[in-house]
Amino acid sequence: MRLDAAESAGRRALREVLTDHPVGAPVVLGVSGGADSLALAAVAAFVARGDGRPVRAVVVDHGLQEGSAAVAVRAAEQVRRLGLRADVVTVAVAGRPGGPEAAAREARREALLAAAGPDGVVVLAHTLDDQAETVLLGLGRGSGARSLAGMRPVDGPWRRPLLSLRRSDTERICVLHDLAWWEDPHNLDPRFRRVRVRRELLPLLDDVLGGGAAEALARTASLLRPDVDLLDQLADEVAPSDDVRTLAALPPALRSRVLRRFVLGAGVTAGELGAGHLAELDRLVTHWHGQVRVELPGGLSCSREGERLVVSPTPVAP
Repeated sequence: MRLDAAESAGRRALREVLTDHPVGAPVVLGVSGGADSLALAAVAAFVARGDGRPVRAVVVDHGLQEGSAAVAVRAAEQVRRLGLRADVVTVAVAGRPGGPEAAAREARREALLAAAGPDGVVVLAHTLDDQAETVLLGLGRGSGARSLAGMRPVDGPWRRPLLSLRRSDTERICVLHDLAWWEDPHNLDPRFRRVRVRRELLPLLDDVLGGGAAEALARTASLLRPDVDLLDQLADEVAPSDDVRTLAALPPALRSRVLRRFVLGAGVTAGELGAGHLAELDRLVTHWHGQVRVELPGGLSCSREGERLVVSPTPVAP
């Protein structure tokens, strides 16, 4: 049987994102039971056999939907049939900050990183469609270049080898391997903004532009990424500073990055720090007219005291 082109591309891409990872070090697959992650497991099973890599899958059960335990068990069984080890990990989502979607995502990330350990990497099944949705959502929020550059194939311990594949590709790979994927009801729920982008906005863009919208958005992310990487590298060469004169002398693109690193180092919550916060911080440096403080995520604020920026707990209103 002729090898499917998408599966072949997935195998090559997986090997590419693991190039810097020692062959004997752990590789953990994040598997949900959906078509994307089961296709990833099929691709990884081949690479594990051929390259001798210790690959295992982790299926995270958030317990947020009725029958989630059975879905997780079924996903693990299918992965084992491919010849890989698969474990189900149950996580607690209740009581975490943020909405249920953000809380589940954070719990899943923690479980996958714990499974990989300090020497391992986590391989995720994001596709070109996911990348296009991410870029569109960033545009809708008025995000900066970092967000519009999308997800990286290699991002610290996270690896994403399927960013060049479409969802139709992953479904075809599942069919070829006789894998029955699970359709997450949340992926059809229009209350989630990403679902509406996927089911309404992207098809409309395809119709207006004559097709290829997802590919064009993913290509935009790829084109932006080297520029973002260069600016981040240049910002890394600037020592984090609270000195207003030092900050004011930097080009705006570097100053925003140095300011971001400064407040993150002071304890500000990274995932909630947005472009609006950075714009207000920049005004403390370049257009200060006695503003009292900039309130930041994590219960902290930044104020200007003379020629210094100071991060401290936000005062509690009486």
